[in-house]
Amino acid sequence: MSSGNPQVSGKMSETPSTSFSMIYPTSSEGQLPSSHHLSITHPVVAKRISFYKSGDPQFGGVRVVVNPRSFKTFDALLDNLSRKVPLPFGVRNISTPRGRHSITSLEDLEDGESYLCSHGRKVQPVDLDKARRRRRPWHSSLAITAHAHHSPAPAAAPGMLRAPRRLVVFRNGDPKTRRVVVLTKRVTQSFEAFLRHLTEVMQRPVTRLYATDGRKVPSLQAVILSSGAVVAAGREPFKPGNYDIQKYLLPARLPGISHRVHPKGNARSESRKMTIYEVHVATGELWNAGTVANVYMSIYGEKGDTGSRQLFRSKTSFSFLRGQTDTFSLEAVHLGDLYKIVIGHDGLGPGNGWFLEDVVVKDPTTNREYAFFCHRWLDQGEDDGKIVRELYARDYNIISARQKLEFNRKETWAAESWKFMKGNTLQFYNRLTGGFVRLHPNGTVDAVGKKADKYGLFDVIFNKENICIFQSHKIRHLSLALDNGSVAGMASGGASTKLRVLYQPNRCALLESALVPGHTVIFDHHGKIANESSAGYANLSKEFVVFVKGMFLNSAVVLLATSLCQALCIQPDGSCTGVGNQSEKSYWKVHKISSGICMFESVKNAQMYLRIKDGQCDGTGTGDIDCHFKIKKNLENASISLESVKNPGLFVGLQSDGQAKPVIYTKNGSVFFYPQVIKFGREDPTGISATPSKEEEKIRGSKKRQETPPESEARGPLLSSTAKEISETLLSEDEWKVLVLTGNTGTQANVTLWVYGDEGVTGPISLSKDSSEQLFLPRQEDEFQIEIRNIGIIYKIRIGHDGTSEQPEWNLQRVTMQHIKSKKTLDFAVNVWLSRIQGDGDLVCELPVVEGGQAIFPLVRYHVDVHTGQLKQAETESEVSLCLFGERGDSGLRLLYKSNMPVKFQRGQIDTFQVEAVSLGKLQKVLLRCEASDKSQYWYCEKVVVRESGTTSESTFTCERWLPFMSQGIIHSEIELFLQEMQINHQPKIQEGANEGDWKVTVITGDLEDAGTTATVSLSVYGETRCSGPIILGSGKHQLFNSNSADIFKINLKDIGEIYKIRIGHDNRGKDPRWYLEEIRLENIATRELFCLTVDSWIAENENGGDTWKEMPVVRTNKAPLPVVAYEIYVYTGRKPGAETESNVFINLIGTRGDSGNRRLHQSKNNKVKFQRGQVDIFSIEAVSLGKLKKVLISHNGIGPGNGWFLESIVVKSEEEDGNQEVLFPCNSRWLDEYQDDGKTERELLAERSFSAAGDTGSVAS
Repeated sequence: MSSGNPQVSGKMSETPSTSFSMIYPTSSEGQLPSSHHLSITHPVVAKRISFYKSGDPQFGGVRVVVNPRSFKTFDALLDNLSRKVPLPFGVRNISTPRGRHSITSLEDLEDGESYLCSHGRKVQPVDLDKARRRRRPWHSSLAITAHAHHSPAPAAAPGMLRAPRRLVVFRNGDPKTRRVVVLTKRVTQSFEAFLRHLTEVMQRPVTRLYATDGRKVPSLQAVILSSGAVVAAGREPFKPGNYDIQKYLLPARLPGISHRVHPKGNARSESRKMTIYEVHVATGELWNAGTVANVYMSIYGEKGDTGSRQLFRSKTSFSFLRGQTDTFSLEAVHLGDLYKIVIGHDGLGPGNGWFLEDVVVKDPTTNREYAFFCHRWLDQGEDDGKIVRELYARDYNIISARQKLEFNRKETWAAESWKFMKGNTLQFYNRLTGGFVRLHPNGTVDAVGKKADKYGLFDVIFNKENICIFQSHKIRHLSLALDNGSVAGMASGGASTKLRVLYQPNRCALLESALVPGHTVIFDHHGKIANESSAGYANLSKEFVVFVKGMFLNSAVVLLATSLCQALCIQPDGSCTGVGNQSEKSYWKVHKISSGICMFESVKNAQMYLRIKDGQCDGTGTGDIDCHFKIKKNLENASISLESVKNPGLFVGLQSDGQAKPVIYTKNGSVFFYPQVIKFGREDPTGISATPSKEEEKIRGSKKRQETPPESEARGPLLSSTAKEISETLLSEDEWKVLVLTGNTGTQANVTLWVYGDEGVTGPISLSKDSSEQLFLPRQEDEFQIEIRNIGIIYKIRIGHDGTSEQPEWNLQRVTMQHIKSKKTLDFAVNVWLSRIQGDGDLVCELPVVEGGQAIFPLVRYHVDVHTGQLKQAETESEVSLCLFGERGDSGLRLLYKSNMPVKFQRGQIDTFQVEAVSLGKLQKVLLRCEASDKSQYWYCEKVVVRESGTTSESTFTCERWLPFMSQGIIHSEIELFLQEMQINHQPKIQEGANEGDWKVTVITGDLEDAGTTATVSLSVYGETRCSGPIILGSGKHQLFNSNSADIFKINLKDIGEIYKIRIGHDNRGKDPRWYLEEIRLENIATRELFCLTVDSWIAENENGGDTWKEMPVVRTNKAPLPVVAYEIYVYTGRKPGAETESNVFINLIGTRGDSGNRRLHQSKNNKVKFQRGQVDIFSIEAVSLGKLKKVLISHNGIGPGNGWFLESIVVKSEEEDGNQEVLFPCNSRWLDEYQDDGKTERELLAERSFSAAGDTGSVAS
């Protein structure tokens, strides 16, 4: 921007500076020459110049060295000064000290001179001598209260510490709402910290500060130099008002003085000076911490007490709310030095319990503050049941702050210490770099790793109190170490690898050397190792958010903490609350549904699940889809949020009283839960059954069993009558003893067992004990006791391990199961290697029950041919697993490890694997899993062909899909493929038995180069009865909508009526969102009714007018389709100053035959720059005929520096077979502005009936 611009737009972005500008003092002792250099014989290489602020003698000046290297242009100097001189719109003008002459170039500046900075042409002169004598704010200690016990002096003597300064803070546009803030060290550590403190005090977001005359206050230094009052604003500009500071610096007089108690002794209280004590009462951050009861307090000093006074008329609208500090005034004769208070409440009201954090009493006579620390409940049902407490005074600034910090650290460590138990695997996230700490094989360390980076995992191999050793999970011989202040990877066990974990109240951890206290792990903003002297402190970070891997594995028991000492739990009436104690009643059992999706069952109240249903959040779920939650992990604080799978966008949240309710996601903490693992679950080892939820229902017993037994994936046809007679006494109803004999090679891996019966399956069962190191040793037999219930007659078992530990190979000789009560025995002779190296490379084996020397069902070797597609980048290096399902259960999930090809899963390749399992009977389906870490490792599978060894018959399971894939907004790493003869048009996603209203949608992307899209695609279907609304089909980021491909989806259109049109489009996001759509097919699964809609068009912002949506009419044999109409839209922007907008504008045309959907007005036909003041813009959109237009919805998204918009009217013209249409939609000259008019950014405009005319093509006057 040129310095000569006389005007500054009122809509200029006013984002406050968040960095400090050190302003060096300009000495008055001869360092500045006093005379002008009238002539310069030789060029000056560097000019030393002082700059002052227009009209502000309190600003001490900033000294700048100007030379060709430091400032190449005059604008560069202006930008530099804007960061140092606090002006509302930055420094836009430089003038001579009296303001008579403006400086417009670097050459005009003279060495040794002083100049004034302003943000406009108007300059107010300044007394430079006075400004140069101004003391800098850091020369005095404003944030320390004098704690003298002698008589107070009216003014501080030279050299004494001054009391903290008071600042009046007004709410922007509302001078009646104001708070008095004390500028203590605690709240003035940084400008950002001060804004956060004001956000709490003002009970609204505060991101900008202004002086009372509208000047911007951009830094902490400017706050300290202010006149004693500021105006707190959010994103909105300054709003003028009567911000009278003198009126509010005098404390108000409160009623109730008649309750004053006169001081003890014979002194004449009448001559004692009256004092108005300022009382700050802080309610704790715990859920339900607030109270509606009446609160009373009595203050005690060396000269008497106030007597019991009720605290009312707080300076906040509602008193004693959670996390709020209330300020009261209490008038009494001066009590001298204060030493205690008695505070309590009367227990009245529905929410009468109260968690009091602390009380601060300020004595204005002595300018001292007394802190009374509590941090306890005043609640008859909590703590010790007391509702009155006696608190003793501490010095506020030093002892109290230190005590509170230490107390918070101890509480935080108590809540977070479980993460550092030996054996846990951790990740350390750095909020400054946005990456994870990782240790490379060469021993170097950085903090820019991705979440899935294999070098970013660390195992806790040593733990003593808060001293740990963090060994690399990938590079076992290296651990994180601090050596001479430098971070590196070193040999585990050395003194330098022992790190002390120090937790901060914000749940972030510091990693300090146990050998050299004070040395911490620290990184700069690039993620490189650093020390505090290597850069400015703002560019360094030593705080880490700690994550534990594997928290939500199947059957884990977790606690969902809502605060440092509270947790989510179920109440006796079935409702959920976040104020439960962190005890067994708050434990939840995890049921993993799929990757990132779980159910939570109460451990204390079995078969009661957390759910969101009918607008309620409670614990009365039964395990259906209402209980499925997607786990959203929050990197900034290691919390999680639980999003309903059935109702996307709704999260489990808490009200202020702690009651659970469904809420929309916000960052205010009401949706944050901090998980603590009480008992870890088991990672799905190779061989896990693919139907865990159904299996666990059977394990629980037959409480809910109906007369007809429930179906099970693992149930097969009944055994033969002979086998039934032999096995009648072996019905698995209770305890069994399991004996496992190891051969010549043992293992330290985790061993798991599954037991299959004709009515169900039990497993996975972990075969473990406390001393796991002594299990499965060579030639050793280990004994375990397990419980098996309600699975019917046992016909097979599966046993395997997860391949972890330093000795994963295992030679298994025999497994014996003995029924403890009947002593009946099942012997399974094995003699097999469960190893990736030995044998056939499988870590799992299946064993059939043998009766009369013959297996009930034979072992079968299945040959599995996996066909990778021919598409570009179809290959993958990711692990692929498979589970076969037949009429006699499943094979368990097996890792496809040993292929007949040297490199697996290459483009266009067929890999053959072998899976050995007890005969599954006729195969029904296949489950495929591909856990890809990033998009480059996604895999395109064409089909899977399975055949039994020794037979020629094949079972084909068509896939033709990328894995993982996105559907309905959820990423799926698994897919079920059904036998070809059981599929509908060979489509794997269409399940058996379609529901009423189910349609198959086939989306065909063209075969042009780059025809695919990375955007998220949505579909809307219009019927005579209703519209489906937008249905998210998926995202191109997850390998959907690729060039020359067909993607198939299933949607439900029940009760929609006869379909007459569809609309398809995308959100224009991602790296390459443009998309060439060839065709869409809709097929009713039940009736086979089929619609083929040809598109053959680009859907992109830079094609065909920039519309990212396409509408197509449905063609029926007995009915003419509706025409596609081009609607021409004339948008008239008003003529008021600031009427223009840079925001994205959207319009939705609504007629008698539906609506056009929300369309962005992207490309104006007649103007290069849209929506300018007094301008008419013409746009065109295509839609299936809407009939007679009734109204439009016009809105904008508020993005851009000029986001408000003054709209005059809209005219829509169209030509159809039955006549032309031209309709006026007057806006009546209204603002669409968050901060103007009624604050709305969307308006509904109705058609002006008298204007609408067929065949009239006349123009509209603006």
